[in-house]
Amino acid sequence: MRNLLYTSLFLLACITSNAQKDFQGMAVYESKTSTSDFKSRFEGNKDISPEMQKMIEERMKKMFEKTFILNFDKSASIYKEEEKLDAPGGQQGGFRMMSSMMGGGGTYYKNVKDKSYTVDKEFMGKEFLVKDSLPKLNWKMESETRMIGGYNCFKATAVRPVSKSDFRNFRPKKQEEAKEGEAKKDDKEKKTNFMDDFDMPKEIIITAWYTPEIPVNQGPESYWGLPGLILEVNDGKTVILCSKIVLNSKDKVEIKAPTNGKVISQKEYDETVIKKMDELKEMNQGQGRGGMQIRMGN
Repeated sequence: MRNLLYTSLFLLACITSNAQKDFQGMAVYESKTSTSDFKSRFEGNKDISPEMQKMIEERMKKMFEKTFILNFDKSASIYKEEEKLDAPGGQQGGFRMMSSMMGGGGTYYKNVKDKSYTVDKEFMGKEFLVKDSLPKLNWKMESETRMIGGYNCFKATAVRPVSKSDFRNFRPKKQEEAKEGEAKKDDKEKKTNFMDDFDMPKEIIITAWYTPEIPVNQGPESYWGLPGLILEVNDGKTVILCSKIVLNSKDKVEIKAPTNGKVISQKEYDETVIKKMDELKEMNQGQGRGGMQIRMGN
């Protein structure tokens, strides 16, 4: 009888272990970023026709409103923008480049077990493989609760530094502010700097809603570290909201890190983006608004 009991407990432990090992889920997230600061730069501009302004607004909507799929298990996840068919010429040139700087494109792989992430990025025709440690957020657990998609969620907040290569929290300076800034510089010290055209906060307050009913240490983008799946994130001017969850589907997804691109750290990637944008601004000033190409170094 005792042997039978031990055997039963052993089999139960094995079944539980395998169930946890095979556990997998999928969550769909809708990401929306406020465009008011960018739209204000075009409104009232006599050099831009109403038709051109409408086209710009439509393309901006594609950049600032995206759908992402998060596939996750107990230790890792992949977060990727949902593939959509673009109209001919819909994501060309600068708009395609800016779209990648607004959080789109590539596969974001997180491994919460070894606290690392890998994301493949395309910037100005060159592929990068950004590998780094997951940002550690000091989450503050709040008392507020709410329901999201039938799941009971708890609120948590944290303060996070802003990435220089993520333009979603940038605010274009007003024309008057930019001119005043240039006037204050001595002619000998003047230097073309892409970042001079923008105001960027050094850090932002993150508000997240997570559900312990799905006990995984995962969430959209780089967010993790809470005792349950993160279903909503308010990240500065961006809101990421989960719209659908599927658990333990028969169709499993292979959760693995991307491998294509030049391996680089997040800091190195940020510096590369700013450097190339400075070059682009300088070339635009020297050659006008004509088309041009910037070759990426090895």
